Amino acid sequence: MVFLRPVKEQDLAALMALSRETAHGLTTLPRDERILGRRIRSSLESFLRLETEPVEGDQYLLVLEDTESGQVVGTSAIVSKVGGFKPFYAYRVESSVHESEALGVHKQVEALHLITEHDGPSEIGTLFLLPNVRRAGTGRLLSLGRFLLIAEHPSAFDSTIIAEMRGVIDDEGQSVFWEALGRHFFDVDLSTADYKSIEDKTFIADLMPTHPIYIPMLPKEVQAVIGKVHPLTEPAKHLLEDEGFRDAGMVDIFEAGPVIECLRDEIRTVRESRVARVTSIGELPDTDRRLPEFLISRCRSFRAAKGPISISEGGVAIPAALAAALEVEVGDEVRFAPLRGSSKDTGVERRESR
Repeated sequence: MVFLRPVKEQDLAALMALSRETAHGLTTLPRDERILGRRIRSSLESFLRLETEPVEGDQYLLVLEDTESGQVVGTSAIVSKVGGFKPFYAYRVESSVHESEALGVHKQVEALHLITEHDGPSEIGTLFLLPNVRRAGTGRLLSLGRFLLIAEHPSAFDSTIIAEMRGVIDDEGQSVFWEALGRHFFDVDLSTADYKSIEDKTFIADLMPTHPIYIPMLPKEVQAVIGKVHPLTEPAKHLLEDEGFRDAGMVDIFEAGPVIECLRDEIRTVRESRVARVTSIGELPDTDRRLPEFLISRCRSFRAAKGPISISEGGVAIPAALAAALEVEVGDEVRFAPLRGSSKDTGVERRESR
């Protein structure tokens, strides 16, 4: 069994090992011990503030741990608000009408407009799972488990959640979008620019063109990748779309991957989540059908896993292995939501999120 938990200081070596397994383009998991160490410390501080006074830009870094081996096999994260001291940059894709009565021409022309966001939405990211554990439901836990944390502490997050999806990059880490546009202004390769942006974004304001970039003026092969995702990112995008995320009309400034968004309270897992007390731990009641799986998290000090549960008006019964992974006892409160979307009522009264 695997479970999702906040990162610990001793997870640095494990995160470094994960970073060495990533493909090009996942800059939020850099192969840099110093940067990852700083992210861990930032996350520890953020979780300490979560129950009291979270601040803008808090980062919550989570890891997926295997209960049998103790190995960290994946990671994901949430940023409470993009912008602030480090602006959030993106290209907004906008259309303008160009027409001439003399020529009888009426055309809509798309252009990329640089936006700088200082008070932006919350963002989910840093999603990576080792290939050998990408089996039924594990990726869902790693990605959607974050939404149980958001549902439990909505005041710590913005009313809108975004996700920047990795754009089209080849096996050598090259992007035709970057080569056609960004390199002319930054005079460095994509990996260098992306890496620098992790620590200091001031060079973007210094060098990025502020005038609109008309898409039809770009080469056809460049136009074709704007708003497209890397093949390895397609499953993650589809999963978020099933949760209610939609195109935000923006793309990344480096490789033109799409930005998708959803209102926090309209995210399927957030909307369908419920809170109940654990009434029993052990064998679940016999039924004539297989019990569906749920995402389930401990309400006190976040910890999440997936598995079958039995729901009644009095609360929930959970298997012993699941209780051990969550470190919960009878009487503890848990938050849960269907692993996959369902319109059926769970039968447990919904309690307002904290």
